[in-house]
Amino acid sequence: MAADDRAPTTPLALPVSTTFEIDGRAGNVLGPCFGVIARSMGFTRGVVGGVKSLKRGNITEYSATLEEGRREAVERMVDHAVAMGANAVTGVRFDSSDISEGIVEIVAYGTAVVIEN
Repeated sequence: MAADDRAPTTPLALPVSTTFEIDGRAGNVLGPCFGVIARSMGFTRGVVGGVKSLKRGNITEYSATLEEGRREAVERMVDHAVAMGANAVTGVRFDSSDISEGIVEIVAYGTAVVIEN
């Protein structure tokens, strides 16, 4: 199964949206929340990905590593929001950067909010 076809492994504890509303309702803002992960390719994925990079196209080893990192960063962001007392996260964005050779930092961040039922 391709990395893009996989469903999330576990449901998130609360709604997460890239918009600034959930179901048309804006929430009471608690503040920014984030989740950070540093992810390494690992030896096997790095070697296979390096060989595949000689050709054009998607390098599934790199894509899978980044996807796993984004999922974990979102899970950590949600945990942070829950600890703040939020019941949703809005305005979610991602950022990533190289820390060193073969290691990437992935950040998921958004606004922790309380949406009234």
